[in-house]
Amino acid sequence: MTFYDFEAQQLNGANVGMNEYKVKTVVVVNTASKCGFTPQYEGLEKLYKKYKDRGLVILGFPCNQFGKQESGTSDEIQEFCRLNYGVSFPMFEKIEVNGANAHPLYKFLKSKLSGIFGRRIKWNFTKFVIDKNGNPVKRFAPYTKPAKMETVIQKLL
Repeated sequence: MTFYDFEAQQLNGANVGMNEYKVKTVVVVNTASKCGFTPQYEGLEKLYKKYKDRGLVILGFPCNQFGKQESGTSDEIQEFCRLNYGVSFPMFEKIEVNGANAHPLYKFLKSKLSGIFGRRIKWNFTKFVIDKNGNPVKRFAPYTKPAKMETVIQKLL
């Protein structure tokens, strides 16, 4: 099984297969609008703009499991991201990343790359980097700023 075997629903309601991102380097990140790490949207957008023409895509997955920091509707999330951080990378419907109702994509990512606390996601803005073959290759902690991922991304592009 690879990253390409999963699908998710974008904020606009469109169902998207991850196979749409074949031959791309992908960053998957669980996000929140009212989190101490929320300013990372700016760094993620900067990376996306810098490398999207070379094959990078960033996929944002809002999550309300950590301190209820993403309580907004899909429209509110999209508006917040666009107005405050100019987010232009794909954003998906709010999901759960831990527990019995965790999205299948996150169950897969966590099974492939454990973090300091094992397979659980510690907090919002945990980042997974997936290579062009759909294999998760690196996991970054929430406190890791997007710019610190640049070397790994450059090697995979």
